[in-house]
Amino acid sequence: MITKQLSPLALAFCLLPNTGFADESNTESTQEVVSVTANRIEKQIKEQSLAISIIDKQDIDNIGHTHISEILSQTPGVWISRGNGQEHLTAIRSAVLTGAGSCGAFYFAEDGIPLRAPGFCNVNALFDVNAEQAERIEVIRGPGTAVHGSNALNGVINIISAAPSEEAETHLSLEGGPDDYGRVKFSHSDTKGKHGYRLSAQGNHDGGYKDDSGFDQQKLNFRHDFHGDIWTIQSLLSASNLNQETAGYLIGKDAYKDASRKRENPNPEAFRNSQSVRFYSRFEREGDKDSRFVVTPYARFTEMAFLQHFLPGTPLEENGERSVGVQTAFYQNYSENVTLYNGFDMELTSAYLEQSQALPGVGPFPTGQHYDYDVDAFYAAWFVGGDWQAAKNTKINFGARYDLQFYDYQNNMISGNTAADGSPCLPSGCRYARPTDDKEHFKNSSFNAGIIQSLSANTDLIANASHGFRAPQAAELYRLQAQQLNADLDEESLNSVEFGFRGTWPALNYRVALYWMQKDDVIIQDSTRRNINGGKTLDRGIEADFNWQLSQTLQWQLQASYSKHQYGNDALAPEGNELDTAPRQLASTRLRWQPFISSTFEFEVQYQGDYFLDGDNLHRYEGHTLGNVRWRQQLNEQVYTVLRINNVADIDYAERADYAFGNYRYFTGEPRAAYIEVGIDF
Repeated sequence: MITKQLSPLALAFCLLPNTGFADESNTESTQEVVSVTANRIEKQIKEQSLAISIIDKQDIDNIGHTHISEILSQTPGVWISRGNGQEHLTAIRSAVLTGAGSCGAFYFAEDGIPLRAPGFCNVNALFDVNAEQAERIEVIRGPGTAVHGSNALNGVINIISAAPSEEAETHLSLEGGPDDYGRVKFSHSDTKGKHGYRLSAQGNHDGGYKDDSGFDQQKLNFRHDFHGDIWTIQSLLSASNLNQETAGYLIGKDAYKDASRKRENPNPEAFRNSQSVRFYSRFEREGDKDSRFVVTPYARFTEMAFLQHFLPGTPLEENGERSVGVQTAFYQNYSENVTLYNGFDMELTSAYLEQSQALPGVGPFPTGQHYDYDVDAFYAAWFVGGDWQAAKNTKINFGARYDLQFYDYQNNMISGNTAADGSPCLPSGCRYARPTDDKEHFKNSSFNAGIIQSLSANTDLIANASHGFRAPQAAELYRLQAQQLNADLDEESLNSVEFGFRGTWPALNYRVALYWMQKDDVIIQDSTRRNINGGKTLDRGIEADFNWQLSQTLQWQLQASYSKHQYGNDALAPEGNELDTAPRQLASTRLRWQPFISSTFEFEVQYQGDYFLDGDNLHRYEGHTLGNVRWRQQLNEQVYTVLRINNVADIDYAERADYAFGNYRYFTGEPRAAYIEVGIDF
């Protein structure tokens, strides 16, 4: 039975500080870890004022996530809400954001290159990236820096690819689990002279817990590094393919607790197919007078088709984009105390979207084509930033950015609020509206400033202030509904203030942060289904991240947050009400025990508090507490086995709860599940 409060076991876990999943020497040097997300070059965490979390390769391998939500629960203030199959929605210091352009609040990237073009976000973009074989995952909570700009409003998730090894190495693993789950992972790497390479590939099959569900997915990365006398070149080719049979919501109050209905799938016809290919080459060279220049041209391709089982008429959507772009940056150390950088980014995108309904038309949902449009986009930005050692114990980070976004929209159907053949939808008009050809442009600026004040050799005080924004997404401008034939939208903006402490001792590392954020001109859909600027939200919270080496064999880790997310006006719901799908409490804690050098046990508890399902705060999900267990056994120098048991107490819970169209709706959490992996390194 799910409880609304922390269980005694979970409470005991949360009262104890935290550990990482590395040996003691690694714990001692936590702040020596480098991050590239803040300004595109390696920089130690201790030199950065941002709230950055690093999930390293050892954590990624230990957890062996089958969905991105499992690994990102390691980060305070972050909830990747799991849908069916590989689908997800995201919350970073926010409620779970939904809607056509809500994903524009998050900057999803691989090696700093956005997974989608500016203005063309996708809520499920993280399923395209090979996070399962990454070197590490870097997360910024709150607005990004000067190198990010639009789409880094609430936070950044950057997947860092694994670098080539210095000597030849090969890894192969096989994994099996319930519902015909199977996964194979392979990697091979070597360096010869100035050239290094790494091939990483994996394939998954999941028969699906729900009836008529499941997926097959393949991911591939090929990275090549060249270290020349003048230039260093890092190149990465990434590709992914997903073929998914998607299960819909389970409908009915507390339906996720009914054992006879847990495998029920009201939408056996639903599916999602997605393909993506990305490539970049990062050219870097050292210049005169302690300077550095970096230029990164890149290209991306995506295509997706899926049945929108969550909409009346279950229409089919097909979309895609082709993009080319370049990122540049120049870094100059002007003295021992001052480093400045600046650069520009540019991108060209050609995208399309089509929507059609095969089922017989009913009322406002006609049979046939609903949308068919193309959008060409141009994006350009210039940024400047730096670091200033203002005093012996005082360091300041700062940055500013100016962005330009241009859209050129072409409607390939008859314009207006009609069926595809021009006939009206009786009696009240068609749901979908198509504007005439149009051109739009947006321009805005962002800034960030932070200070690190060392209070002692072990403790820092940290403060940040930032202003971020996001331009309207193409779908918000051109995928209109009801009688709206022109969306006169402005940018969303966010102001953020953060204050906190962090400490580093030989066996203990921690960071505690308090934040306040206000988002204005939020793009919402009003009661007449028009896209307008009018929303306002307030987000406040406290986050804690502890890492404690209790002994040479015991480690604890804790990530927890308490937050409150409210409507700042009555545009969508009564002012002061809490946003829907915004639990106040999120916590994840782990105990790692290594009784022998060849054996490692990991015990994890994850807690999610209750949350409202609607803006009127009339319907609620009660939250849950889950336990997971992992055991890794090294059989010899080459061979290992891993046993992972998720939801070890077999708790009834919902991955996501919702209230819409007068019904409670749930993505049901899966029961106790065991996964066995066998791997070999040679």
